[in-house]
Amino acid sequence: MPFNHYAKIKRILEQQPDGWFIKRIDEPTEAKNFKGAVVTFDHYYRIYSVDDQPIKYCKFQQIERLAQILETSVENLPIL
Repeated sequence: MPFNHYAKIKRILEQQPDGWFIKRIDEPTEAKNFKGAVVTFDHYYRIYSVDDQPIKYCKFQQIERLAQILETSVENLPIL
């Protein structure tokens, strides 16, 4: 089974106390997809703990994929 970064984020968030939030960072970033191709994005997202500290491994590019793995809609995510 291939590695799923979004599933890892879900497991990490399940261990976090309530109050974590997401910030959109408008800086270019790259990520490899499951086929090994590099995809460029003009922004990325980072999840922060309730005390405003970035949570390790919680940087990602596709907010829709995070919402899907968390079984919610993008509108229900705590994006600042």
